[in-house]
Amino acid sequence: MPGGTYTLFVELSERADIIVGALGEHDFEQGWYAYTGSALGSGGFVRIERHRAVAAGENDTRHWHIDYLLGHPTSRIAAVARTADAEVECAVAGALPGQPVAGFGASDCECESYLAFDTDRGRLWRAVRGAHRAFAP
Repeated sequence: MPGGTYTLFVELSERADIIVGALGEHDFEQGWYAYTGSALGSGGFVRIERHRAVAAGENDTRHWHIDYLLGHPTSRIAAVARTADAEVECAVAGALPGQPVAGFGASDCECESYLAFDTDRGRLWRAVRGAHRAFAP
């Protein structure tokens, strides 16, 4: 199964206080979030299906930071952007606006965060798509 870098485009329909594992409690504003991750292991982009299962309430396991946001009942995955066969997670995440949770998803590198936030759906989605195009091989 092919893999690469992906960004989940997530809507949070109302403000929520969520405990994000070891990061602790965080106040998430209502709006749009972009979470960038890598799927370079043997399962490749199958990881996205696991994220969808968490968001749908079909999987209660909280392994990654994003699982806590996706597991909240007012969140949903609206879209996914992918760049196949490329390890550009840090570059894509760094190109996105506003990093709301320091260390979110970025515990294995020096990036500030892999989660971006914006109240403007179109602006954030354009940034996501542009970043994936810019860093595609």
